[in-house]
Amino acid sequence: MNKWIRGTNAVVLSLAVIGIFIILTIFLNSTKNLQVDLTQNKKFTLSDKTTETLKSLDNDVHFITLTSDQTNPYIKRQVDELIQEYKKRNAKIVSDDYDIVKQPAMAKQYDVDPGGTLVLESGTQKKVLYYSDMFLPGQQQGEYKFSGEEKLTQALVNLNAKTKSKIYFLSGHNEIPLNKMNLWKTGLEGENYELADLNLLREGKIPDDAEVLFVIGPTTDISDKETSVINEYLKGKGKLYIALGFNKDMATQWKNIDGLLAQYGIKDQHAIAIEPKQSQLYDPLTIIPEYGFHAITKKLQDYNLLTMMNLAVSINADQPVADFPVTAILKTTDAAYGETDIVQLMSNRTAKDDKDIKGPLNLGYVVETKEQKPKAVVLGGSSFFVDEVLQQQGNRDFALNSVGWLQEQKDQVTIRPREGDALQQALITGSQANTILYGTLFAFPLLFLVVGGTIWLRRRKG
Repeated sequence: MNKWIRGTNAVVLSLAVIGIFIILTIFLNSTKNLQVDLTQNKKFTLSDKTTETLKSLDNDVHFITLTSDQTNPYIKRQVDELIQEYKKRNAKIVSDDYDIVKQPAMAKQYDVDPGGTLVLESGTQKKVLYYSDMFLPGQQQGEYKFSGEEKLTQALVNLNAKTKSKIYFLSGHNEIPLNKMNLWKTGLEGENYELADLNLLREGKIPDDAEVLFVIGPTTDISDKETSVINEYLKGKGKLYIALGFNKDMATQWKNIDGLLAQYGIKDQHAIAIEPKQSQLYDPLTIIPEYGFHAITKKLQDYNLLTMMNLAVSINADQPVADFPVTAILKTTDAAYGETDIVQLMSNRTAKDDKDIKGPLNLGYVVETKEQKPKAVVLGGSSFFVDEVLQQQGNRDFALNSVGWLQEQKDQVTIRPREGDALQQALITGSQANTILYGTLFAFPLLFLVVGGTIWLRRRKG
């Protein structure tokens, strides 16, 4: 009788436990938005800015992830998990995942990076994010910072913008063509800029809708008539973004380019910056500038992202113009110098002498009006805008930040990147791997079976 009662109690208790689990499962399933983030770095907790942006999202948005066998699985998982968090908070977001190797037709539709690309589409608008831009190096070897939320939320904000800014890239003076700056072009289009080439010899004027005139890497001078047109444009609300190129005869052939800088009190010193033995990873002509205190460089400093410049021309503002205050944002170390003998430099026989300009050298300025409104960005180098260089370190962020400052972007999203621990790898031998395999599949299950069977037999006999 007692055995029958104990057996009945066991059955009732088991049914009660099962019932509790069923009820708990139904309850949790009914509260889909309820979650508790127990991860150390709160990797699944979205910021207030992101939550606000998702709530205000009115239009359907399609997330398209394009990856390949070159995409790091850990990086892909991080991005996928972030997308799922966005989808939980707004049903208007849908996503699809494509392998560009197995589905090459999808890769042809977009400017794809094999390391991973995320495309956001809403109606006729499109934003492209690269996985590599979402992961920043950490303080220690192997550590990283994940800025995916900031990039993705900024893309959603831009996707909802109603207007676009028209900017023109001057051509006809051996500037860097737009088709060699695709990454920057894509980034600017993602920030709601509409880009176009402008050849003043053909057009005769700067279009009325031009909000900024870009002069990127000119190697020959601008003509007198073109200079007159540009100066007329700059007298009004026009803005200038100029990044100097390289010409061995710049001291005698850049009269009008020098004149454009001089109206803001900036002088082209016609010297190439050299940083002796700054690092074994690059040559002395590649400069890692120090940042001046400014909104353009603040985030780069906070995230410890460097900017690289090659064949950079030294510029200086020792005779300021009262109407246009300037601020230095890029400069070399004290050890650098400006090589004035370009012929000697090109023959690889350069050496510091009394004719050279002593460091530190200034390589970048921003110009404001008397009303403290942005007017111009002036850089001594332009090579880092080219695709293969722009994707290194903080080059792309600097390029986009500087344009954003010039255009007084009001909807800039700032979300601190999440710290990620260094990836840990365990190196084991083949015999150790076999021990783990057989122990997991056979030894441990057999041990539990023997122990459980022994206990069962003892209770049965008792």
